[in-house]
Amino acid sequence: MLAFALSVNGRSVELDVPREASLLHVLRNDLGLNGPKYGCGLGQCGACTVWVDGVAARACVIPAHGVAGREITTLEGLGSRDKWHPVQQGFEEAQAAQCGYCLSGMVMQAAALLAREPHPSEAQIRNELSGNLCRCGTHVEIMAAVRRAAELMAKKDADL
Repeated sequence: MLAFALSVNGRSVELDVPREASLLHVLRNDLGLNGPKYGCGLGQCGACTVWVDGVAARACVIPAHGVAGREITTLEGLGSRDKWHPVQQGFEEAQAAQCGYCLSGMVMQAAALLAREPHPSEAQIRNELSGNLCRCGTHVEIMAAVRRAAELMAKKDADL
């Protein structure tokens, strides 16, 4: 067992978990955060995408102890029921969820893109989301959701 601290969604947590515990398992099983999903367990589907220090990362392949002292953000920390992140709002407005399994990873990956590139091209959006798999076929709606989120973010910036 390893004892270490993580900062998850702005809250410091002390953990004592097996050395082999993945960040995904700690988030879901120990901290009760169900935004990141277990998909492939190989870091290839994107269902487990979270941010590590603001950068999108696959939680299923990251040893939990490997991110000790770093800031982890899950879907639960991106926005709230009362105040959605613009990407969450964009996905809702574009009706981009069908089964919802890929949704958390898609939202986290899209939000990471828009944080780096507020006005992405269609090709940049496609490239950014290419590693996040959606088996329901809502790709058209997902693309529309990211474009809508970019509009919402631009409007928010213009209003400031």
